[in-house]
Amino acid sequence: MRGAGMLHVAVATRAFRRYSTYRAATLAGIFTNSVFGIIYSFAYLALWDANPTAGGYDAQDAVTYVWLGQALLMTIALWGGGATDDLAERIRTGDVAIDLYRPVGIVGWYLASDLGRAAYHLLTRGVGPTLIGLVVFDIALPRSSVHALAFAASLVLAVVVSFAIRFLVASTAFWLLDQSGVKVMSGAFAIFFSGMMLPLVLFPGWLGTLARALPWASYVQVPADIWLGTHSGTGLLAALGFQVAWAVVLLAVCQGVLRVATRKVVVQGG
Repeated sequence: MRGAGMLHVAVATRAFRRYSTYRAATLAGIFTNSVFGIIYSFAYLALWDANPTAGGYDAQDAVTYVWLGQALLMTIALWGGGATDDLAERIRTGDVAIDLYRPVGIVGWYLASDLGRAAYHLLTRGVGPTLIGLVVFDIALPRSSVHALAFAASLVLAVVVSFAIRFLVASTAFWLLDQSGVKVMSGAFAIFFSGMMLPLVLFPGWLGTLARALPWASYVQVPADIWLGTHSGTGLLAALGFQVAWAVVLLAVCQGVLRVATRKVVVQGG
């Protein structure tokens, strides 16, 4: 167990270093996220000026939500990417056969890599836009140390849930050979149901209930609500429990799909 843990730490560290080499792209990403943060902030301020209590948020909450979304965009890999894209490519080329020979599970290996990627994006494209939002719009900070710690835990769970969904998308390459179409469709669902397009608290009736029950709500809506102090006490535990439940279920599905896919593997090219 200790040896496997150290191996996963090493995998995560290498992934962190890998993404840290793309410094120009990171700076460009921080600039882009900040520009969109400013644009969306003014749009949200106009919306909340017309309805000051929309979704139970005030104007500062709404603007804070915008900047949290921009900070989490790359951390959770909303549009896909990261370690799971590497997996899909290795399935397409047949190199996944090497992964199957490793004395560690494929899911754990790629999850560790994705956590390393997420850590780098959090410290760069996450912290950068947040600081700009704090200076320009005076966004709200977590209401207590408990909420700050809960947000940190929620963020890790958000990445795990995102990884599990992206892993399932990548696994379709076992049958389709190319994940591109499924990836585009998955990204569309993620944008709509995560709260990145609009906070899920603005969704009316049954649509709002459905959206808040789906795993994509773990990406942005749940961490943002924890940051804003919407949840407290048992409600805070319930929010984290929601993410834990989806993480456990989806990772179990990942293992099941992998077993089915590798029951009879035909490596492309022979």
